[in-house]
Amino acid sequence: MTCRVCGSELAEGTLFCPSCGSSVTATRVRPPSIADSRPSDTTIVEPLPKPAVAGRFLDDDGLPETQAMTIVPIESAPPVEAPPARYTLSFSTGDSIEVGGSGLIGRRPITQPGEQVDQLVAVNDPTRSVSKTHLEFGIEAGELWICDRYSGNGTVARPLGAEARQCDAGRRYRVTRGTRVEIGDQWFDVS
Repeated sequence: MTCRVCGSELAEGTLFCPSCGSSVTATRVRPPSIADSRPSDTTIVEPLPKPAVAGRFLDDDGLPETQAMTIVPIESAPPVEAPPARYTLSFSTGDSIEVGGSGLIGRRPITQPGEQVDQLVAVNDPTRSVSKTHLEFGIEAGELWICDRYSGNGTVARPLGAEARQCDAGRRYRVTRGTRVEIGDQWFDVS
């Protein structure tokens, strides 16, 4: 077996190249040199209009107006938002965490400059098969998505009753409840 990066000869079962340090099982060792031409699916969401409270509209301070009460017909009332979706990630290490927003998962996940997430999830992995910042997750329209962050050992999603899928780095994949997501030698179940 030879290293895909430097071409050094490797012993059977080697995880990392002793010459260059790259992961032997990685599908992609470093980010592509050419930027992805596809548009980003990240969008900025504008704040919702001020809601009516008990038949009264709110003024600019968020307090009910002091004028006479205005009755709002049900058809024209602002829609009531459903509570945000929550998912539980149960890890092979025995840990479980409830997620309800965006976050990063890895051995020691850190954000990029200017990046903000709701949660950082550290995975205990003594074999170091999980990258420091292995993958990103978030919830959009009530559904959980994951995105491999150019990890050394890649990410595989195994939905119940469907084929396993190797996740391309930098691309979002929706995952349903019951899916097992493999990150290096570790994994987590989505419920």
